[in-house]
Amino acid sequence: MKVIGINGSGRKDGNTAVLIRTVFEELHKQNIETELIQLRDVAVEPCRLCDGGQCLACMKEGACVFKNDDFHILYDKITEADGLILGSPVYGADITVRMKTFLDRLGIASMANEKVLRRKPAAGVAAVRRGGGISTIDSLNHFMLFKEMIVVGSTYWNMIYGKDVGDVLKDEEGMANMRNIGENMAWLLKKLHA
Repeated sequence: MKVIGINGSGRKDGNTAVLIRTVFEELHKQNIETELIQLRDVAVEPCRLCDGGQCLACMKEGACVFKNDDFHILYDKITEADGLILGSPVYGADITVRMKTFLDRLGIASMANEKVLRRKPAAGVAAVRRGGGISTIDSLNHFMLFKEMIVVGSTYWNMIYGKDVGDVLKDEEGMANMRNIGENMAWLLKKLHA
């Protein structure tokens, strides 16, 4: 089994990456493979929908027809994965533009291919400096629910507080929550693949 983590932060290996890796630690204890993809390191263009006269061509192909960026690589990895972690810091009381661009493209491209996201366990996590965490988690959860994914929860909201890199490690309740997400996802994956 494998879980892909998507880090929507503009800061490589920042607090959002710490959250995703904390979830991954629990998955590793259950021999579940993981891979972290940091959107800052890949090129993902916005969805074009009707560009070049190919209105929703992805609906016929079952995947995005544009191959001039890295999206198709991420799409293939997510298609093959058994679970998904979506992580974003709070930018303007919501997910980052990188994450929004990625989710818009993933949402459209997956519409004609239900095996990409449907019934796949997923969790959203957010790194929060002060406020906006609930709306960020809501955006991630709304995407997962709209795509018929199985949303993995925890004992509290899937967010953690910290400004500077590493500050999230001081939020003991938040870190415990991240570990619990990993435990819950591992449990669910094992039940689904029994």
